[in-house]
Parts: sequence; structure tokens; C-alpha cells
Amino acid sequence: MKHNFGAGPCILPQEVFKQAADSVLDFNGLSILEVSHRHKDFVAVMDEAIDLVKKALNVPSGYSVCYLQGGATLGFTIVALNMMREKKRAGYINTGTWASGAIKEAKKVGIDVNVFASSEDRNFTYIPKDYIIPNDVDYIHFTSNNTIYGTQFKTFPKTNLPLICDMSSDIFSKEINVGDFDIIYAGAQKNLGPAGATLYIVKDEVLGKSSSTFMPTYLDLKQQIEKESMLNTPPVFSVYVAMLNLRNLIETGGVSAMQAKNEGKANLLYEEIDRNTLFRGCVETEDRSNMNVTFLLNDESKAQQFDSLWKNAGIVGLPGHRSVGGYRASIYNALPLSSVQVLVEVMKEFERTN
Repeated sequence: MKHNFGAGPCILPQEVFKQAADSVLDFNGLSILEVSHRHKDFVAVMDEAIDLVKKALNVPSGYSVCYLQGGATLGFTIVALNMMREKKRAGYINTGTWASGAIKEAKKVGIDVNVFASSEDRNFTYIPKDYIIPNDVDYIHFTSNNTIYGTQFKTFPKTNLPLICDMSSDIFSKEINVGDFDIIYAGAQKNLGPAGATLYIVKDEVLGKSSSTFMPTYLDLKQQIEKESMLNTPPVFSVYVAMLNLRNLIETGGVSAMQAKNEGKANLLYEEIDRNTLFRGCVETEDRSNMNVTFLLNDESKAQQFDSLWKNAGIVGLPGHRSVGGYRASIYNALPLSSVQVLVEVMKEFERTN
């Protein structure tokens, strides 16, 4: 058995894999890979995939859900274009690689970006606090969880301005109040489904109000939502698997139950990192992510020995991102507690032999 701690594309529930595999061979007489996105069978899939998002997150009325392509990376541009107003200014919080990417893309489409809070001064090892949110901007943007560095917002910015969040790596992992946001967007390949689809949850009242003179049809959320995610051929397989995964999430207790499981997994691993004299965490304790646990060896000369232990235990995907080094255990929704227990036992064994 493999224990997949990879940062993404990542683990999904085994029963979802099995259902998806069966549908590759037979989805009402065709393969899910060849069924027309216009066929009533897939239209029903898209409708259910949208409805399940609303159910799982208690999305209030006045919001629309759609599935697009391009990942959250294209989302950086999409939200900047759609939220641009007469000021053509926006406030961004910079907490790592993906937040920095969002800032760069907003600038490219003509947004005057005010980075009013940043943790770059300490290599993104904490979440900024006590910042002053500007009031002369069109919207506020932040990234809720930082997969590379292992930090996570525990509380969200409070503002009367439109609030935008990239939730790619922690959506569906904990309860949120969707009504606090004007746009939530997230690449599917963490807690939702396979790579290929990007989820958008959009407050209807922000649609069609952009002041940008550059608005390609595909990037216009108003037109995408009016076409019910089918302005062009959608990522059929990714949406189908997302539907299966959302069914599974709701059947197993929903987001609240998943949040409790995720907190249990994270607490177990962080307790071992803090207890074990051979390791240390990478980020400030109060800002630690429940999705991506980053840690370092206190003695890098012992890396080969530790690497051999975890590989022999069937663990994969543990090396940290090249910009951080060390190790990163991504413990997304579908990773079972038993896999975290295996890693903890490996860390204890490593301590015993040293």
C-alpha cells in the first residue's frame, strides 16, 4: 500500500477512483471519456456537480457556480478582469508563490496593485496580521492556504469591499461562510477532483460590471455562468469525478465532519514534529496549515537515512518544494488517518535509531 502525501494532483477516496474507472468503460453505454457534453446524461452530471457544491458549502441564494478550465492560474486573470471597476486598483495579500502569481497577473491586465500585507520578509513563514485594508480599491484578494510554504489563514480578512479568495488547496476541508465572499475560485486537483476543472463560486451582483476594455468571451464570468459552464466543451471527466467526490463527501458527513478529521490528522503530525528532537516545523505555529505540513531535519546529514525509512514504509510525495526544502506532508481530505500514523511511526523510529 502506498501512502500518498503528494501536493497535487493528489489522493481521492478509493471508492471514487473505482466508480470513475468503471465509467471510463461504461457510462450509460459509452465511456465517460467519449460522451458528448451536450448529451442529457452529462448535462445531468454538470447540474448535479453544481448543486452538490451549493449543498456542501451552504451557498446562499444570489450566487452562481461554474466549472471552467485553466486552473487557478488562469483564475488570477479572470478575477482581475471581472472585478476591475473604475478605480482599476486592488488590494492583495502576498503569502507565497500563488499569491505572488495572482499579483503579477492582475498587474498585466492593468490593475494598480496595492500589496498591503506580505510575509515575504521572512520567506512566507507566517500569515500577516494587524494590517490595514485600503479603502480606495475595487476589491481585496488573498490566498487561503499556501501549499508550498505550509501556512493557512485561520481567520479571513474583514472588509466591506468585495472579497476574492483563491481556495485551491483547502476548499471543502473546513466550514466557511460563502456569503462573506464575492468570488471564490479553486483548482480541482486537491480536495475536489482530478486536474482539469476549476471551480468558481460567484456573487451574481458582481457579474457584468467590469470596466476593462479587454474582456475575451471565455474570461467573462457572466457569459460562462449564462452558458451554464458550457460556453465551450467543459472538462467532462474532471467534472464527473468532482461530482462523484462531492457525493462521497456529503454521504460521509459533509464538510463539518471532514473538518474534524482534518484537524485530527494535522494535530497528530504537528505534535510529533514538536515532540521529536530531530525535526522542526517551517512556519509560525499559529499559522500552520491543516492541508500542507512542512518540516525540516535539524541535521541535514541524516536526510538519506530518513528518506530510506519513509520510502520503505510505502510513503510517496514527501519531499518539500524546491523553494523551501525539507519535507511537505500534504494531508488533503482523502488521506486517511492511518497514513499519517505510518509517517509518525517512521519519525519515531528515526528518532530511536539516532
